[in-house]
Amino acid sequence: MIFPYHRELDRAAESARGANKIGTTSRGIGPAYEDKMARRGLRMCDLLDPALFREKAARVVAEKNRLAKGAYGADIDFSHEVEETLKLGEKIRGYICDTAELVNHALDSGQSVLFEGAQGTMLDIDHGTYPYVTSSSATSGGATTGVAFPHENQTRTWNFKSVHHARRRRAVPTEMPDLDAKEVRERGKEFGAVTGRPRRCGWLDLAVLRYAKMINGIDSLVVTKLDVFDTQREIQVCTSYKYKGTPLTEMPALAEEYEHVTPVYKSMPGWEQETYG
Repeated sequence: MIFPYHRELDRAAESARGANKIGTTSRGIGPAYEDKMARRGLRMCDLLDPALFREKAARVVAEKNRLAKGAYGADIDFSHEVEETLKLGEKIRGYICDTAELVNHALDSGQSVLFEGAQGTMLDIDHGTYPYVTSSSATSGGATTGVAFPHENQTRTWNFKSVHHARRRRAVPTEMPDLDAKEVRERGKEFGAVTGRPRRCGWLDLAVLRYAKMINGIDSLVVTKLDVFDTQREIQVCTSYKYKGTPLTEMPALAEEYEHVTPVYKSMPGWEQETYG
């Protein structure tokens, strides 16, 4: 579970980074994952036993209060959140279950199950442009581990936009000049869903797409937002990268190296007509 104290600590940590901000949405996701990996996270099943929840939460909340004060100089009291959470827990008690059992029973009975993941390969905690990534596995493998169903049952479809965008500080090798990006951004409504921040837009990057195909095991493609290019006279497509003049055959592991790659473009004439519908 993500608590208000996760959001407070997220904001405090991001502010403390100064010029080295990651670009987090400050919704507490990173600190919640930190608790999960440190084996001190509070889970939905804990709500089913209020006495046990209070005991676990007391230890966690005491630690968060010390952390807020010691690391960030923030004098925050999180103790009131325990009882508020238990009240909310009563409202959803009937929905708390073992989701692995739920999903696998549905599959065994012949039902179809749709998995929807947020973000994408280059924001994956393991395979993305670290450290400018999210805190979870945003690739197809994340569904296998997060939902707990057999890998061989997966049928994968991959969705990608015809325009490359980024919200965080990570590099976008194919980033457009401000004037071109402004038109594409407005036509494609490329603004952060949570923050409302304007996204940085770039030309379609086939180097990233090939990498995503390899990581995810794609069996089909869904291309969206072609209409943002309806007015373009010329369209650039990045086919590969160079680093210090040398062609790259794989994605750079270091974000610092990724920031200095040069895209190799193929220029194509635009269709200059409406594709909507």
